[in-house]
Amino acid sequence: MLKAGIVGLPNVGKSTLFNAVTRTRKAEAANYPFCTIDPNVGIVTVPDPRLEVLAKIAKTAVLIPAAVEFVDIAGLVKGAAQGEGLGNKFLSHIREVDAIVQVVRCFEDENIHHVTGSIDPVRDIEIVTTELVIADLEAVQKRIEKGAKDAKRGDKTAIAEQEVLKKLEPHLNDGRPAITVELTPEDQIISRGFYLLTDKPTIFAANVKESELADAEKNPHIQRVRDYARTHHSCETVVISAQIESDLIDLSAEEAGQFLKELGVQESGVGALIRATYHLLGLRTYFTAGEKEARAWTIHNGDTAPKAAGVIHSDFERGFIKAETVAYDDLVKCGSVAAAREKGLYRMEGKEYVVKDGDVLLFKFNV
Repeated sequence: MLKAGIVGLPNVGKSTLFNAVTRTRKAEAANYPFCTIDPNVGIVTVPDPRLEVLAKIAKTAVLIPAAVEFVDIAGLVKGAAQGEGLGNKFLSHIREVDAIVQVVRCFEDENIHHVTGSIDPVRDIEIVTTELVIADLEAVQKRIEKGAKDAKRGDKTAIAEQEVLKKLEPHLNDGRPAITVELTPEDQIISRGFYLLTDKPTIFAANVKESELADAEKNPHIQRVRDYARTHHSCETVVISAQIESDLIDLSAEEAGQFLKELGVQESGVGALIRATYHLLGLRTYFTAGEKEARAWTIHNGDTAPKAAGVIHSDFERGFIKAETVAYDDLVKCGSVAAAREKGLYRMEGKEYVVKDGDVLLFKFNV
């Protein structure tokens, strides 16, 4: 299972957010730096309203959602790349995840200490980014030095790596993350093999107070974070209130809905963040729906029908014959598989078919 790491400066709401997305109180959330030392890990179900609709069509009460893994990583401080705070441990934990959710504090609260003494989310982003860039630059320079001899001897792999490294070095030296450097598809494959920290897909979680969530777009910090994330990281920002969702952990679904309604919001933003992170990891969902269960299955973007079948069982992929499929929207409009079949919307697809997010599938196989 792919992992998303929750990172940021101390006391920005990382552990509170982790508890919110995992619906637990597993991570200690306290008003002092380095409250988290060893990473907390949790499996998180992906909110998907399509699953309930399919369950009604299939007349089943059993719903099994998709899931993704979140990791709560210790807070970073300036100088982490040189070992300050929990620097080396922090960086090694980031290296082990597949995507980064960077929590940025966008609220004022004199009772919650900020490690720099003031609230400035863009500055906070730059502190985190700088430390990751420094670590990557050192790794790239060491790799250049190490591979230089092999490249001089004419080793084709070493030559190709050196060319990519020489593109990455000045980019990182300018303080920019590796993921924003312009590389060819072939270069990108090589670059992924370097496992750079700033080459991981990133999303920003702008954390606001519960009283500010309904009018979050009026918060001046939010627009600054959105603009900065888009311009400097080519990524999106999701507004969340980690404290609200943390307060909902012990409430029933009905009580939680009423609480949010009183605040004037549909959700705290955590549901949207989980879905955005799921897609950030390159994951997509297809469904199976029958009398026994309605289930969301996780695949990678671009997976073919046999690959998707293999998620259920390796025999399905090995003996794949065909996939009977209908798009979610088409099935909902028709109301049943039979009606979709009558309208020609229920199709037979072969081994080359690339499964789309939301496809409802039934596999035929023979082993």
